[in-house]
Amino acid sequence: MASGKVRLAAVGLGGWGHVLADGALKSGACEIVSCFSRTQETRRAFAKKYGCRQANRLDDVLKDSEVEGVLIATPHSTHAGIICEAASAGKHVFVDKPLTLTVADARRSIRETARAGVVLQVGHHRRRLGATRRIRGMIEQGALGMLHQLEANFSIPNWQNPKPGWRTDPAERPAGGMTGQGVHMVDNFHYLAGPVKRLSAFSKKLLGRTSLNDVTSAIFEFESGPLGYLGTTLVIPKMINLSAFGTDGAAWSEEDGTRLYFQGRDENARKELPVEAGDPVAEQLKEFSRCIREGGRPETGGPEGLEVVAVLEAIIESMNTGRAVEVAPFRG
Repeated sequence: MASGKVRLAAVGLGGWGHVLADGALKSGACEIVSCFSRTQETRRAFAKKYGCRQANRLDDVLKDSEVEGVLIATPHSTHAGIICEAASAGKHVFVDKPLTLTVADARRSIRETARAGVVLQVGHHRRRLGATRRIRGMIEQGALGMLHQLEANFSIPNWQNPKPGWRTDPAERPAGGMTGQGVHMVDNFHYLAGPVKRLSAFSKKLLGRTSLNDVTSAIFEFESGPLGYLGTTLVIPKMINLSAFGTDGAAWSEEDGTRLYFQGRDENARKELPVEAGDPVAEQLKEFSRCIREGGRPETGGPEGLEVVAVLEAIIESMNTGRAVEVAPFRG
């Protein structure tokens, strides 16, 4: 078994590719040894920043015997193809969320990585935020009583003045902000309440600065009983909040998991509780490295990624048909 830091290649060198590379370095468990993107200028700048070599083709990365795993931060529609190529080359795979855009591609990705015996981890890192972890603990310890409702909003104003590229392509983001941002909260919902039984979704274009729908909302019924609401837009001020409401108390994660509030059943106002925000991106890459070195499966592996994709497909079906949709048929 190899020792020392896990050697990774970055594939897809946009903004999130840099975030993942920074997280890899902060983890202390891995290092970036190679990188690839389609444009030479982007590769050159990334290689200079992280002190790694640049590959002219993806195939060069996959044939590199020094590379143990890849960090994929490419357009959503490309994930499955790159995952399967990497698996065939014996490379472990960390892929940014969503795992894929369809359950069929998610299943193919899971099948090929399992067949190759490599790790597959999906970047649903927000369940690792300090406030989210604390809320999960409250639910498990009974501090909230019977869980009745979950609420979340993940919105950012980046698309008021959009840059051209794949992120404004409806084929890559078929449910607007739900595809890139909302899926984080779908995974958080699964983490707190378990699988979604059925849902109803609406999505529309209001401001209309891009070809994307700029506001999407969904209501969920969970198999465990509670209901939930998730909203996301691409044009309002930044908001990344998650709440859980039960018969004995309510908890709020705000400011992207860095602030936590609690209000008991007999209290008239909520109070702030201390929380350690941590570095969830670095933590997930440390786990990725540990799974490569020691075996085991990551917390958000293929099955967890597939469950989110099933909900995403059901959301698209509901917003296109105007009907409430059962999620089970989308799981395959």
